[in-house]
Amino acid sequence: MTSELVMVTGGARSGKSEFAEQYVLHYAPKCDYIATAEILDEEMAERVRLHRARRDARWVNHEAPYHAEETFAKLGADTGCVLFDCLTIYMCNLFYGQNAPEGDFLERCDYVFAEIDKLIAAAKASGKRVVFVTNEVGAGIVPENKMAREYRDLAGWVNQRVAQAADKVFYCVAGQAVDMKKLAFKFED
Repeated sequence: MTSELVMVTGGARSGKSEFAEQYVLHYAPKCDYIATAEILDEEMAERVRLHRARRDARWVNHEAPYHAEETFAKLGADTGCVLFDCLTIYMCNLFYGQNAPEGDFLERCDYVFAEIDKLIAAAKASGKRVVFVTNEVGAGIVPENKMAREYRDLAGWVNQRVAQAADKVFYCVAGQAVDMKKLAFKFED
């Protein structure tokens, strides 16, 4: 199979992760799961526990809060699809985490974009159907603090970058997934 990139986005509790899990299992009886969260507090530990509880023996789990592109080289031949959950947490790790670069906002964004480009290239080279889960964070009010505004802006730009590379983009609302690339306006050449 040639690689297929799919992006699944939506707001909090929109059903995006559940849809993405069903999507990959529809195409393959065994799938890789690339988890990006770092467990830094009890609340995140509980979220990770709930996600893990949904996954059974059909999943091969990989922890990749950093350098996730390297994980694609380690995927087994016995899995058919890859679920990457989640792109916005991965982006946050890159931007604010232990190896985050110094510099102004745009310089740090350039670093994140370069890392996301590596991730996209690795996904395309994998020969598998790869589904990226991400959060839509720009549909609400403008955050009151600078850090939240920067996060929102960077997430929007990263999502656009991955959506551009993706073959399919689904937007989830209230547990319903809509195929955005089918509905998207396209300029005539």
